[in-house]
Amino acid sequence: MQDIAVTISRYLSKLSLPSLGITDVIEIFLISFFIYQFMVWIKFTRAYTLLKGILVVLGFILLASIFKMNTILWIVNKVANVLLISVVIIFQPELRKVLEQLGQKKIMASIIPFDTGKEVQERFSDKTVNELVKACVDMAEVKTGALIVLEQDIRLTEYERTGINVDAVLTSQLLINIFEHNTPLHDGAVLVRGNRIVSATCYLPLSDNMELSKQLGTRHRAGVGISEVSDSVTIIVSEETGKISVAQNGRLASGVNSSELREALVKAQNKKVVNNSRLRYLLKGRVKHEEAKTDR
Repeated sequence: MQDIAVTISRYLSKLSLPSLGITDVIEIFLISFFIYQFMVWIKFTRAYTLLKGILVVLGFILLASIFKMNTILWIVNKVANVLLISVVIIFQPELRKVLEQLGQKKIMASIIPFDTGKEVQERFSDKTVNELVKACVDMAEVKTGALIVLEQDIRLTEYERTGINVDAVLTSQLLINIFEHNTPLHDGAVLVRGNRIVSATCYLPLSDNMELSKQLGTRHRAGVGISEVSDSVTIIVSEETGKISVAQNGRLASGVNSSELREALVKAQNKKVVNNSRLRYLLKGRVKHEEAKTDR
């Protein structure tokens, strides 16, 4: 046992560990923080799906390197610069958005931990669920066509920009008024973020899925199309039949009733209780109090 300890001490004495100063610690901390923020940003954009595809390609290149597939490695080496430029072009909308929001990050709130409390987090409130169900059922009864996209984790900013800014609290009366025939905003999709309608008359990508019924129109194909490129939940009300459909993950559930629609919305609501900073909670309450005083 003593011989093992002597051997280990001799081995450790030969190791030359680099000296670590205050500057090095700060540098490691900053790099870790920015990598974490980058990963969080990636998670809430379409770039997350594209990044997974890039990782698959990198894994393939790694296998080619391990098994010495020289022809493949030669091709990769020749097109490497083109691939880098392609990545920048592909991520251009997301990169522009993150640069716009760089100065808006609450860095200290993310770094400093405070004593925790509990807070209910949800994508949208129960009131919004009720308003959506009521609006869709009312529009279905009179066969008013509607296309409502509920944003979830992946931001739909690029589609929001194709429409007209609304930025109003979601109510059934407002939705019905937007989709009423011969109104300026009835054509296109409504984008919902949280409890607010952020944009109307938005253009959505059409699905190329050949399995969809030929009887489905542009409204349904647009609803499925946006669900194929994001994690959004889309509600479609047919103008011809008055049926309500829900599109998610590239799949279309047709002819849902009010209970099934509510169930899908409650699932998308993603309500959960999480630990939250008590100091942030108090500051949040103070801000709301100040806003209330200002409104008065």
